[in-house]
Amino acid sequence: MSELATDTPAFGTRAWAQAVIERPSVTNAILVVIIFNAVTLGLSTSDVVQGHAGGLLDVIDRVVLAIFVIELGMKLYAYGLRFFSSAWNVFDLIVVTLGLLPDRQGLSALRGLRVIRALRLLSVIPQMRAVVQALLDALPGMGAVIVMISIVFYVFAVMATLMYGPGFPEWFGTLGRSLYSLFQIMTLESWSMGIVRPVMEVHPLAWAFFVPFIVVTAFSVLNLFIGLLVNTMQSAVEAETEAEISKLRDLVKSETDVVDAHVVELRDEIRSLRTEIAALREVDNG
Repeated sequence: MSELATDTPAFGTRAWAQAVIERPSVTNAILVVIIFNAVTLGLSTSDVVQGHAGGLLDVIDRVVLAIFVIELGMKLYAYGLRFFSSAWNVFDLIVVTLGLLPDRQGLSALRGLRVIRALRLLSVIPQMRAVVQALLDALPGMGAVIVMISIVFYVFAVMATLMYGPGFPEWFGTLGRSLYSLFQIMTLESWSMGIVRPVMEVHPLAWAFFVPFIVVTAFSVLNLFIGLLVNTMQSAVEAETEAEISKLRDLVKSETDVVDAHVVELRDEIRSLRTEIAALREVDNG
């Protein structure tokens, strides 16, 4: 605290605010407040808890919101316009702003938006930020997979509508119903006894249609998503590791340069001492 106070006159109050915000203790305190707020928001959904401590929960909610507003205010003051250069800062600003919306009778649905504040865990914990960044980095590759699976769904839905629509209009009567039924089958939710076996009682060879669809979608295409995410996260970890190694190399190089400079100074001092000693010897001999 004393070091921070001594730096304040030299760098100004903005540097002081930035130093306070970036302190690990402050970051950990905000993390505790977020978790505590998530717990209290969950308790507020209970009628029993609301009946016994509803007023206290409202006070806690206002105090937590005030803490978040103060934190964001300090960040805005400390970083200025640089605050908006960070997507995580903008994310925090949106989340906290949603909590400031009025909780009136006409806007009672906005009350549920307060729980979005728990999403701030994503921006506070570095490991979670890395996971979210990996998901965002995987989106371009996932787009190609989504297009491919959409084509597969469309082809199979048209076929199912034409083949099984007349006999089972509730499941395959229209293209939309076929798409929904095939999505249920892809998730393996009651697909056998709920849909496929009743269809097979009328069309015994229907398994030849549904089994390849399940293999292509549930076991093949969906695994591509997992593979993309794993590869993206692995690349992110490798990039982070490489960055840390590069920092270590730079640190070692800087330390080596300092040592080399000291060695050169010592060598020059030794040479000068040898010269002085030789001069003294010549004087003595003369």
